[in-house]
Amino acid sequence: MKHKTLKISYSVSESNSDLSEPDQFLMKEALKSAQNAYAPYSGFSVGAAIKLSSGKIVTGNNQENAAYPSGLCAERVALFSASALYPNDSVETIAITIKTKHKIIEPVAPCGACRQVIAEYENRQNKKIRIIFSGETGKSYMVEGIQNLLPITFNARNMNNR
Repeated sequence: MKHKTLKISYSVSESNSDLSEPDQFLMKEALKSAQNAYAPYSGFSVGAAIKLSSGKIVTGNNQENAAYPSGLCAERVALFSASALYPNDSVETIAITIKTKHKIIEPVAPCGACRQVIAEYENRQNKKIRIIFSGETGKSYMVEGIQNLLPITFNARNMNNR
């Protein structure tokens, strides 16, 4: 048996004001979207803002449901909306942030299901998606491509290998 090591790469900004102006704008759009989330059960409102290759911005927020599996995360709402509204545009960047009663400072990364969906979009468009995520205050993390959050992905190539 061989032992292998995976390495990921990410950047850290100590505050959103350290981000570029376009990234600051995208994070502000994500925060606006988080404020409109439907999160009566968890109180954990998440917002996502996507910048498309055309420059258009598409937002999404989490939508909870009393039957928990029936809800949907902000990232997937935004990605699915972007794909439905602008099917010929590729996703360049997705910014994700939260709004809670507890003021979570540490950056909150996408859940596993959202990571898998981001991987599918990267595979589909054959292009990495830059992902920026933060807590409510403090630092932000940025990765260039989902492989830095989900280093061993399941994709269509796995299904075609017989």
